[in-house]
Amino acid sequence: MVKFLALIGIIALTVASATAEVRIKRQAEETTKKEESFEKELCKDKDAGEWFRLVAGEGDNCRDVIQCTSSGLQAIRCPAGLYFDIEKQTCDWKDAVKNCKFKNKERKVKPLLITDEPLCQEGFLACGDGNCIERGLFCNGEKDCTDGSDENSCDIESDPNRAPPCDESVCQLPDCFCSEDGTTIPNNLPAKDVPMMITITFDDAINNNNIDLYKEIFNGKRKNPNGCDIKATYFVSHKYTNYSAVQETHRKGHEIAVHSITHNDEERFWSNATVDDWAKEMAGMRIIIEKYANITDNSVVGVRAPYLRVGGNNQFTMMEEQAFLYDSTITAPLSNPPLWPYTMYFRMPHRCHGNLQSCPTRSHAVWEMVMNELDRREDPTNDEYLPGCAMVDSCSNILTGDQFYNFLNHNFDRHYDQNRAPLGLYFHAAWLKNNPEFLDAFLYWIDEVLANHNDVYFVTMTQVIQWMQNPRTTNEVKNFEPWREKCVVEGQPSCWVPHSCKLTSKEVPGETINLQTCVRCPNNYPWVNDPTGDGFF
Repeated sequence: MVKFLALIGIIALTVASATAEVRIKRQAEETTKKEESFEKELCKDKDAGEWFRLVAGEGDNCRDVIQCTSSGLQAIRCPAGLYFDIEKQTCDWKDAVKNCKFKNKERKVKPLLITDEPLCQEGFLACGDGNCIERGLFCNGEKDCTDGSDENSCDIESDPNRAPPCDESVCQLPDCFCSEDGTTIPNNLPAKDVPMMITITFDDAINNNNIDLYKEIFNGKRKNPNGCDIKATYFVSHKYTNYSAVQETHRKGHEIAVHSITHNDEERFWSNATVDDWAKEMAGMRIIIEKYANITDNSVVGVRAPYLRVGGNNQFTMMEEQAFLYDSTITAPLSNPPLWPYTMYFRMPHRCHGNLQSCPTRSHAVWEMVMNELDRREDPTNDEYLPGCAMVDSCSNILTGDQFYNFLNHNFDRHYDQNRAPLGLYFHAAWLKNNPEFLDAFLYWIDEVLANHNDVYFVTMTQVIQWMQNPRTTNEVKNFEPWREKCVVEGQPSCWVPHSCKLTSKEVPGETINLQTCVRCPNNYPWVNDPTGDGFF
């Protein structure tokens, strides 16, 4: 009897346990369903990869954001001292973030580009409200739809007027060059026959702070294998530039290109500038350079935007209208092999790289001297992946001359041993000037490269394009005429004592600025609306 009762008890316990298990399982399933429902509701109107807040407000609420992923919700918290900027979709300094009170970034009405049945006649497309406008009005920088939707879906994937993918049967040298992934050598030359081109560039003003540095690097003793002096490209901004020094730099055979008049320090200015803004800044800068550095050979053909902020289609439309040959602002993410420069007739062969960049989407008759990111790892064979850096002085982990020397060698080998895409070394002069150890390492490296290789040339941006338009093997390139122009320049500077003009401008109120030039002093300090300095706005 006792055994029977015990058995009954065990059965009762088992049944109770099973019932509890079922109940717990049901509760868990209900909880999971609720979580899934909550997650589904949260994520229903979010774009792929979009970060958003659960709770709006200052303090930690402004540091915390979540994201919908295929494996569920993912959360991050910005480091101390930073808030998350919902519009920029990145952590930023507290003072710079003005949208803590918003949970999501602004939802913009999208046009009805893809529908089951056509909504519009041929050559027209539908706005978000169903009204039809001409296809060409989409993504032209002006809101033509009443709901503004024609300007809300304009990246390289969705712009209805975007450039087509590379078609090598149509895109042929000398006027056009493209390849599917950007790594193809012009004319499909074997890499071993391609001269290794290195472009050294410097940004910003040329003046007494850096003239001696440039003289030390380009001292007339460093020669390319064709016997000509090594050359560089200078992207010159206006304020504090000594134009007699620009004139002498050009006389020596270096390339002068434009880097804007104002060097406006508001990065979004360059991203959002109109075609007219870009023309005033860049074509205006060319007027100033040509007049006050007395450059009359139409050689100022290159553009680099301040802070490497690409200006989208507006920048490249301006460049076409103003007959600029090339841009060197767009950065390509670190890749092996690196990318060759390309023309903008066809779609860019890499993603638009950089935080909130505004890359062009349409076809443009402009060359892009793409800025390949450099690999900054100390030991590329063992170190884990690190993001690359476009400007040498933004490679923040270079701390000693030895590290810089190794960095130069490694990146040279990446280009030389693979597809020989031009190696760009882009500087601000102060980085070398303020670090003598880096300058010593740089000069030692240049001398070593020139001594050990008979197929490496330090050339200007325009000389790279000239070679690409008419590729020559390493044997032929020693007599390549465009590379022999101003081969070795002797003689005296254009003027020993330049005019030192103390000038003002209504556009730069409260400042008297010194303009040094070999030509006559102007009435006013040249600026955006008065680039000649004549006083006629």
